[in-house]
Amino acid sequence: MLTGDVFVSEGLIDQGQLDLAVEKHRELGGQEPIARVLVSMGLVQERDRVRCLGKVWGVSFIDIAEVTPQPEALELLSPQIARRFKAIPFQLEGNRLIVAMANPLDIFVIDELRLTTGLEIEPMIAVEEDLIAALSTHYRIDGGVVDAIAGVMKDFDGSVEMAARDDEELSEAELREMGEDAPIVRLANLIISQAVADKASDIHIEPHREGLKVRYRVDGVMLDAMQLPRKVIAPLTSRFKIMSDMDIAEKRMPQDNRIGAVIAGKPFDFRVSSLPVVHGEKIVMRVLDKGGVMVGLSKLGFLPHTLKIVEDMCAKSYGIILVTGPTGSGKSTTLYSILNKINTGSKNILTIEDPVEYEIAGINQCGVNVRAGMTFAAGLRAMLRQDPDVIMVGEMRDPETSTIAMEAALTGHLVLSTLHTNDAPGAVTRLIEMGVEPFLISSSVICVLAQRLVRMICPNCKENYHASRESLLRYGFPLPEEIGAETHGELVLFRGKGCDKCKHTGYRGRTGVHELMVMADDLRDKVLESAPSHVLRAMAMANGMRTLQMDAVQKVLSGVTSVDEVLRVIYA
Repeated sequence: MLTGDVFVSEGLIDQGQLDLAVEKHRELGGQEPIARVLVSMGLVQERDRVRCLGKVWGVSFIDIAEVTPQPEALELLSPQIARRFKAIPFQLEGNRLIVAMANPLDIFVIDELRLTTGLEIEPMIAVEEDLIAALSTHYRIDGGVVDAIAGVMKDFDGSVEMAARDDEELSEAELREMGEDAPIVRLANLIISQAVADKASDIHIEPHREGLKVRYRVDGVMLDAMQLPRKVIAPLTSRFKIMSDMDIAEKRMPQDNRIGAVIAGKPFDFRVSSLPVVHGEKIVMRVLDKGGVMVGLSKLGFLPHTLKIVEDMCAKSYGIILVTGPTGSGKSTTLYSILNKINTGSKNILTIEDPVEYEIAGINQCGVNVRAGMTFAAGLRAMLRQDPDVIMVGEMRDPETSTIAMEAALTGHLVLSTLHTNDAPGAVTRLIEMGVEPFLISSSVICVLAQRLVRMICPNCKENYHASRESLLRYGFPLPEEIGAETHGELVLFRGKGCDKCKHTGYRGRTGVHELMVMADDLRDKVLESAPSHVLRAMAMANGMRTLQMDAVQKVLSGVTSVDEVLRVIYA
C-alpha cells in the first residue's frame, strides 16, 4: 500500500502537507487513497505518484512519453492485445521483453503476454495516461477505419436502390436500419476512440457535396482526421443520433443530447449537437473526460506569485471570484479546480450549471432546465435556502442572476462564476452594461481572473533559436527592460520542430495564461464611479497586476510556449 510517508521521504512534500492530505482523506470517508488525494490537491504530480508506487512495489518506473520503443518489440504485440492490456513492449533483449504497464503486478496479464510472445516478460510501471497516448501513437487505428469504410462501401454497393435515393426520401425505419449496420457501428466507434486517443476536445462530422469530412479539435486547433465517401453521410449521422437518443427522422431542426461511454477504462461524456446544413446535418461532439478536470490549481500554469494570490482568494469566506475569457479558454476547469481545493468536507458546496459537465463527489450540483422553470436565477434563489457556504454559478448571463449572486456574496457566501470578457478589467464594465449596480460590484467582487489557453512546446522535438529583443518588441511583447541586456539584445527562445509524438505540430498539451485583478480599495472607488476599463486596467497594473501579455511573455522566455502561439492566441 502506498502511504504518504513515501512522498515525504522522497522530498516531494513536507509533513504539514501530508497532514492536510490525511485530514481530507478522512473527511472523504477514507475511500480515496492518500496518494490520489495528494494528486487531487495538486501537491504531487501523477508521474511522481506512479514512480513512488513502483518504488514500493519494487518495480522500475519508465517515462513512456520520453522513450521510443524498438520497432521489433512493438511488432510482438498486436494493437488489439496492446490496447486490451494497456501494455507497450519497448525493448527486446534476447529472450526477455521489457513491457511498460499501468499495473505491473497483474500476473494474469503477464502470463498472457508470455504465452502470446513466447518470451520472458519484465514489467515496468508507467503513467496510465501516457500509456494510452503512446498506444494511439504506436498502434494507430487508421487501418481499422479503412477496413470499416471498406465494409460500409461493400454493404451499400449491394443495395443500389437505397444508395441511389436521396437522403430526404429515406424513412425512419430505413435510417435506423442503416445506423445499426455493423460496419457503421464500427466506424462510429472508431471515430470516437481515435478522438479520445488524440486527446481531442471536439469531434466535427461535416457533410459536404463531395463527401463527409471528420475533423478533431486538438489543443484548440482544428485538424483534419479523415475524408469519407458521400454514401456514409446518412447512416453515420443516424448512428450518432441513435447513440445520443435524438429523433433520427427530424432533419430540419437542431437537436442536442449526451452520450456516456467508457473508453480504455476511463469514463467519458460526449455532448452531441446536430445542426441542419446544406448537404445534411453537421454533428459536433464535445469530449468531456470526467477525470481530466480533477486537477490541482498548481497544474493550470499559474506563475508562483499569481498562484499564491488565487489560493488566498479561495480561502475567503465571502465575496465573488469571477473567471473570464472566451469559450474554450479553460474557465470551467479553473472553477472545478478551485472547488476541488476547497472541497474538504467541512463546507456545504452547491453549483448550478448549464449543463452539469463533470460530477464531483461531495458537491451538490444542479442543472439548468428552462422548460421546468429551473433557470440560473431560480436555482440560485433556491440554493440560498439550502444553507450554503460556497456557490458556483456556471455563468452570469443576465442582470437578475448577477444581482442575486452579488447579494449572496454580501450575506456571507463565497460565490464562483464565469463571464465572457476579453480581460479582467472588462468584467466590471460588462456587469455595469448588463444593468448591475456599481455599488454591488464594488462591494462583492474580490477578484477577477482572465485567462487563455496556449499550446505547450513538445518536449520531444523542442529546439532553441536566437531572436533579437527588438523583433519581439515590434510584435508588441512587453519585455522587461533587463531581458537581453547581458546578451547584447539576443534572446534564446524555443520552438517545436515537429515529430511523431506531437503529430508534427510542434506542440503537445496546453497551459493557461492568466491575468488576475484583485479588487483593492482604490479600484473599488473607481468602480463606484463607473470608470471605464482602461482606467481600471492602469490602476490594477499600478497595484501589481500582470496582464495576459506579461504572463505570456514569461512563459515564452521560460520555454513553455512559443512566440507564434502567443501571437495566435493573445494578439490575434
